[in-house]
Amino acid sequence: MIITWYGQSCFRIQSGDLVLVTDPFSKDIGLKPPTGQADIVTVSHNHDDHNNVGVIKGNPFIIDGPGEYSLKGVNVIGIPSTHETKNGNGEGENIIYVIDIEDMKVCHLGDQGMKLTDSQVEALGDVDVLFIPVGGKFTLNADEALDVIGQIEPRVIIPMHYQINGLTIKELEKVDKFAKEIGCKKENMNVGKVTLKKKMLPEEDNEVYVMAQN
Repeated sequence: MIITWYGQSCFRIQSGDLVLVTDPFSKDIGLKPPTGQADIVTVSHNHDDHNNVGVIKGNPFIIDGPGEYSLKGVNVIGIPSTHETKNGNGEGENIIYVIDIEDMKVCHLGDQGMKLTDSQVEALGDVDVLFIPVGGKFTLNADEALDVIGQIEPRVIIPMHYQINGLTIKELEKVDKFAKEIGCKKENMNVGKVTLKKKMLPEEDNEVYVMAQN
């Protein structure tokens, strides 16, 4: 499995010939939207920095709601959540996705802004790879993300939805505080792509990767 990050909450996950893209964004946020084809696109909520499915070519299967989905050997579960922080910014519905691919469970939290409920944690199960927002304001901030990581206990952690060069959404925090507090290794900072196999996953301590925008 090869993971590439385009910015915000948008990742490209490739497994063999299959490509899955999460939360493609509009150029209106100041970043270059993802390009290319995909087989599956997931959308966590209906905001223009997460729902620009038209930019993805290849007539992909769009998943934008709760439920169970299966395509080409990849299973996806959408778990209902709310796009809200502890400050009560109430931004509507959010969908958390668990993607079963190459015998690994990948969880994309979308714009999660609060700790998970017990039922949500149970629905996630054993997560291998976690994409988690850390930029605050509209989502979890660094400290809150650490609390949620403690709930989920993933083996690999990749932060998302934070301030980067070019992004016109200026309220977000940078990733630095999160990376420092979680103890991200120097060699795992600003990585272009992350390649994972089940047998490579850490057995005890988790591994953190801060990705460079593609």
